[in-house]
Amino acid sequence: MTLSATQHWTLIHAERARLAALLDTLTAPQWRSGSLCSIWTVEQVTAHLTAAAHTGRWGWLRSMVLAGFDSDTHNARRLAEQLGSTPEETRRRFHEAVDLTIAPTPDHPAWLGEVIVHGQDIARPLGMALEPDPMAVLEVARYFVSKDFAVNSRTAVRGLHLEADDASFSSGEGPSVRGPLLSLVMAMAGRPGALDELAGEGVAELRGRIT
Repeated sequence: MTLSATQHWTLIHAERARLAALLDTLTAPQWRSGSLCSIWTVEQVTAHLTAAAHTGRWGWLRSMVLAGFDSDTHNARRLAEQLGSTPEETRRRFHEAVDLTIAPTPDHPAWLGEVIVHGQDIARPLGMALEPDPMAVLEVARYFVSKDFAVNSRTAVRGLHLEADDASFSSGEGPSVRGPLLSLVMAMAGRPGALDELAGEGVAELRGRIT
């Protein structure tokens, strides 16, 4: 079933709210902790998500042009705009962005994936549970195997057979990569740690592609 834009936004808002609830529980040291995005702290990932929620088509294009089409420079500048003077301010700004419906392109599953993946980037190093809606994870998985956008997910799994052991999802032909659907999504997003949760003769090949 193909979801409508409204249905996608409902899922995006729900995942942002889920992450916001987790952020409400963090201590000052946890805000300063490293995330799975090795160059960013938990607070910086949060600011990045807030910036993404405020970036529409023309704002994105203008920012990319000014950054010389360097996505790292673009992301760093937008993150800095939303990084508060304190973690509390950063947290508040993210809360205020939860229900926004702004995006630079109509690739709604990609923006859903950004919230889910970055939510795990925050939660996993802290040893905290953050369980996204299974329907949302399935939507992201289907998108990631079909298109390279923001992350080179389709390229990463080309020639491999992916199969979830906790959801009705399989894709591709070739050496097998099996495991929890969220772990497959995280691996497709280039998070090597997720590979430890996967099995199959294709895991070694996938590891070589994303590390």
